[in-house]
Amino acid sequence: MSNDAIPAATLVVMRERHDGPPELLMVERTRRMAFAGGAMVFPGGRVDAEDRALAEGFADADAAFRIAAIRETLEESGIPVGIAPDIDAGLAASLQSRLHDGANFRELLASHCLSLDLEALTPFARWKPAFHQARIFDTIFFIAEAPGGEWQPRPQAGECEAVEWLAAAEVLARVTHGEANAIFPTVRNLERLARFDSIAAARADAAEHPIETITPWIDDHDGEPHLFIPEGLGYPVTREPLTSVRRGVGEGIFPAA
Repeated sequence: MSNDAIPAATLVVMRERHDGPPELLMVERTRRMAFAGGAMVFPGGRVDAEDRALAEGFADADAAFRIAAIRETLEESGIPVGIAPDIDAGLAASLQSRLHDGANFRELLASHCLSLDLEALTPFARWKPAFHQARIFDTIFFIAEAPGGEWQPRPQAGECEAVEWLAAAEVLARVTHGEANAIFPTVRNLERLARFDSIAAARADAAEHPIETITPWIDDHDGEPHLFIPEGLGYPVTREPLTSVRRGVGEGIFPAA
């Protein structure tokens, strides 16, 4: 496995519904993106130097990852998670636009007397796929509750085709019916999230399972190559036939079976 994995963070933003399981904030990436082009994903991206600099003011060992998750979610969707005090949609849209223009996140927060609430994010999983990709990401997944109110996402031009609120089961149904594409880690996490009827249940599940780095591997099962992940980390499905795995990160990333 490469030792040059890119640190990254993903945020599963959840909001409660009165008539069903929680909805998740889902991003559809533009098809021209080098990684997972056209796929449905959770908001997120790489940890950059500014995230690491800002993290120096926090005691959390994973502070830079949490900051990246908050920043990327705001950039990609305009939804302010982990930002205190609560802000309205107008200010959130302004912050999103400023970030798109290259504003420094620390300075942007300070200019509006805002701070980061890193404890609003709950670590959920860590994935580090290592197949035939130009880029290997070491990604921490967090879960967090959406801010109160009816927030309408604003997709980031050039990176996101759409951003919408969907239950995990709805996204999985789209993928199954060929109406959407999702990469292997996203599908496995959606299956895990689809079991929860509340955000509290998702947080409790995260607390019950260790956060161990998941690197899928290929092995035979009943004479057919499958893609596997470890048991005991909270995932209801831990293998999938290689022929059915969605190749959302590009053709030829898997070793020849």
